[in-house]
Amino acid sequence: MQRARRVVVVSALGYFVDILDLFLFNVVRQPSLRDLGVASANSLQCGMRLMNAQMVGVLIGAFVWGILGDRLGRLRALYGSILLYSLGTMANGMVSSVEAYAVCRFLAGLGLAGELGAAVTLVSETLPQSRRGLGTTVVAGFGLCGGVVAALLAEHLSWRTCYFIGGGAGLILLSLRVTLTEPAVFIDSQQQAVRRGSLGLLLASASRRNRFLKLLLIGLPVWFVAGILIAFAPELATSLGTHGVTAARAVLYSYVGVAIGDLLCGLLSQVLRSRRRAMLLSLSVLVVGLVVLLRLRGLSPAMYYVVCFGLGLSTGYWAVLVTTAAEQFGTNLRATVATTVPNLVRASVIPLSLLYQRMTPSLGTIETVRLLGLGCVALAVLALWSLPETYHRELAFLERDSTC
Repeated sequence: MQRARRVVVVSALGYFVDILDLFLFNVVRQPSLRDLGVASANSLQCGMRLMNAQMVGVLIGAFVWGILGDRLGRLRALYGSILLYSLGTMANGMVSSVEAYAVCRFLAGLGLAGELGAAVTLVSETLPQSRRGLGTTVVAGFGLCGGVVAALLAEHLSWRTCYFIGGGAGLILLSLRVTLTEPAVFIDSQQQAVRRGSLGLLLASASRRNRFLKLLLIGLPVWFVAGILIAFAPELATSLGTHGVTAARAVLYSYVGVAIGDLLCGLLSQVLRSRRRAMLLSLSVLVVGLVVLLRLRGLSPAMYYVVCFGLGLSTGYWAVLVTTAAEQFGTNLRATVATTVPNLVRASVIPLSLLYQRMTPSLGTIETVRLLGLGCVALAVLALWSLPETYHRELAFLERDSTC
């Protein structure tokens, strides 16, 4: 029990640093670009390019760290990812051009891709089935507070100092990780003659392909909210007649909501004994939040932040989604899936932001947000409706070539 508790605590701290570093760019985007000489009129477009550079790194890192996690071990992959994103984040604080900034965001994203999936895999394989959901809920609920801390740092410190703190926190985390050991489930699986961390195995059967795709679609609304509505809240708020909204405050309030939402959704999945029903309830709340956001005009900044809180609350099914991803697949593919799913969902902000930019000139900001937002929710609900329930599933099983 003491070992399980240590795994949960260290994993929660790891995800905290992951979110802190990931969202530092969102909250320091405007002051950092201003210091680098980017005109205010170009801030949104330049910011989206930098975010996309980060997400390309996340996309590549998802496969690198996930595959290594199944082949070499969950912890070995973590050591490399933590070191890379820590150094990459610190390097962000030393850039002097937008081009260098883009390279550093790419490297940070490449490293950040390995944290969440490995943390959820470690916790899921260490805790018994009855406490698995609670353990991952604690990890996500505490970890998502990193977004809140990122916003608070941006309120009181220079953007360069924020990056130095984020990178330094990652290096401290690395020293804590070395105290953990691999789960028994993974060690036992190494004695079996099966392919591990194989994309070919993952995509070989229609069943595995369908489950993987459905998990990605379920996560789309989370990063539509985080990567579009919240990250670019100042520009969206202006379109709705609200002035004075800052990205740092929007992230602060939304991630308070996300942290609370993750705790509530995780607990609800335990009470209902169902991952799917808990996530469906969260998506229902998100539809209400989108309708409220787009129907109200001229809100005060304070009320706009309340709406940001509500949107964050509605996307608080993130931990349950990643837990479900880990439960859907066998031990020899679990790290690959648990790492690639959340990071491919994060990378979905690339096509979403491109669609946003392409649609806005002809449809306007409000109609674009309405169509993209409700489209993401519709796809998520359809995927979730047909995904197998995994609440009661034991995790000591393997994916074999003959599985169809």
